[in-house]
Amino acid sequence: MTTPSRRDLANAIRFLAADAVEAAKSGHPGMPMGMADIAEVLWNDYLSHSPKNPKWFNRDRFVLSNGHGSMLQYALLHLSGYDLPIEELKNFRQMHSLTAGHPEANHTPGVETTTGPLGQGFANAVGFALAEKLLAQRFNRPEFEIVDHRTWVFMGDGCLMEGISHEAASLAGTWKLGKLVAFWDDNGISIDGKVEGWFTDDTAARFEAYGWQVVRGVDGHDPDSIKAAIDAALASADRPTLICCRTTIGFGSPNKAGKESSHGAPLGKDEIVAMRAELGWPHPAFEIPEAIRDGWRAVNAGTVREDAWNRLFDAYARQFPEQAAELTRRSHGELPEGFAAAADAYIAKVAADGQTIASRKASQLAIEAFAPLLPELVGGSADLAHSNLTLWKASTSVASSDPDANYVFYGVREFAMTAISNGLALHGGFLPFDATFLVFSDYARNAVRMSALIPAHTIHVYTHDSIGLGEDGPTHQPVEHLASLRYIPNNDVWRPCDAVESAVAWRAAIERREGPSCLVFSRQNLQHQARTAQQLADIARGGYVLSDPPEATFDLILIATGSEVELAMQAARTLEQQGTKVRVVSMPSTDVFDRQPPEWREGVLPSWCRRRIAIEAGTADFWRKYVGLDGAVIGMDSFGASAPADTLFAHFGFTVERVVEAARALG
Repeated sequence: MTTPSRRDLANAIRFLAADAVEAAKSGHPGMPMGMADIAEVLWNDYLSHSPKNPKWFNRDRFVLSNGHGSMLQYALLHLSGYDLPIEELKNFRQMHSLTAGHPEANHTPGVETTTGPLGQGFANAVGFALAEKLLAQRFNRPEFEIVDHRTWVFMGDGCLMEGISHEAASLAGTWKLGKLVAFWDDNGISIDGKVEGWFTDDTAARFEAYGWQVVRGVDGHDPDSIKAAIDAALASADRPTLICCRTTIGFGSPNKAGKESSHGAPLGKDEIVAMRAELGWPHPAFEIPEAIRDGWRAVNAGTVREDAWNRLFDAYARQFPEQAAELTRRSHGELPEGFAAAADAYIAKVAADGQTIASRKASQLAIEAFAPLLPELVGGSADLAHSNLTLWKASTSVASSDPDANYVFYGVREFAMTAISNGLALHGGFLPFDATFLVFSDYARNAVRMSALIPAHTIHVYTHDSIGLGEDGPTHQPVEHLASLRYIPNNDVWRPCDAVESAVAWRAAIERREGPSCLVFSRQNLQHQARTAQQLADIARGGYVLSDPPEATFDLILIATGSEVELAMQAARTLEQQGTKVRVVSMPSTDVFDRQPPEWREGVLPSWCRRRIAIEAGTADFWRKYVGLDGAVIGMDSFGASAPADTLFAHFGFTVERVVEAARALG
């Protein structure tokens, strides 16, 4: 075969995608076929990456936000020389393969983030680009541009219809993320057909209004037009770029190109035969001629780029050893030496101080204590900084050029905020947290779910955690939200009962690398609970015995979280005066408690004691797993109301009298 043309190289993507979807009898061939020419130019002429080392720190980040077209990315990874053999493409969408239906980070080498829920990959990409900007400000020195890479994102009409794209694009323009380049696959087709009936926005004008450079009218099947657009993007130092690429979905399919029928279903064997004739591709399924394979890998200078960067970094380390060591530590996700001891000392101090304060204030004090130890900590709030109490003395806006910029004013954008946090975490070098009211976690929930699924080491801070926020009423009083967040797999939810548990929760979230944590804090003051040294250590187990009768025997267990722990303690004292021996269990994190060894859980909640009452100002049914059908739950089975907090707690039955009554009813 003669030297392959650019179209030949792109056709390799098209046929790998079409053949894999056909073999799986499932998938989305249209987008990979339509974006193949764009991908070929980007990956062969511009993308800085190292297939032999997918985690090379200074690599460009590529994000497939329209993740249903996952075979585009798998074909690119395979052809470029990543450890993704052809057998994995043949097993597309099958159990245990590396080629899942949508791209999954931490599963397939070269996949930066898990995508598929449309628009979120784009928001993740904004997080990647923000991370690059902040790290460059912090670590680069004259003649040492050691942080210098771009973020490229593919997205379709669906991504741009999703509201999260508006939120994230607005922030990217505000932050002047000049190294972010987005390709819009403007093919005019979505699942329901031609989008002209439901998507007539002037998308280019919208992005220009956000402060983006927009390159219009790009022929997505003409390499020269694509190259000119990318060159224009590279020339923009202080504006992200949207490249509007007009493409044909299912390009090359004689009967399905340009139609929704190519979007989400196999083309069919006969159509693939016709497509081979149409594009002059005589090769059998999954066969890539050696000349085309060589054509892909001959232009890949990943090892050369990485070696050059390693030499630059070695010289940087000799001249700036402290900065080099810090960047290395942060890029590996390691906590600073001495953090554990400092955290121990802080928690002990909080326990000794015994303050009765709102747990949102305790959270702010914990941030103030931990942030100086963690230069990688970058936080923000969705326009509620002074209510969430997420600002600390050294907070500096990321909109600035300050090398120590560490605070994100997200505005009222809960969904994008959370997805951008995921991008910051996935990029490496940062430990991000975000914040809003617990009730507004609904706006962000799918991104919280993605935090857990990816998984990403992010911390989601939620304040105003119950009817205790008072007069704002039921629109702002979370009821089902704690249960909803707890039901997300791999998502640790903490609802601390005082300043001590708040400090422990923050430490646990910082040290947990396996996924996200949701820290849920109160608006109102919470009574300090006295503890022994052993009880202080036991908080980290998620659930522990806070109080036992002097005789060390009991016939009733009260389980509570957050503001209701003090209620449980008061009720226990009343019940004991009436002759009932009560154990009080504080359970700030049911997720962490459930991971404890069986002997620990049995020691806290012995199976022989069936008289159990759970108390929490949230959905009652969640607690049935701990109290059983023969136990009782004092919780919420309705929305709240507008009134002072004390009035609400009394109205909804969070009183000592109600607990005593429930205990008597259990016999």
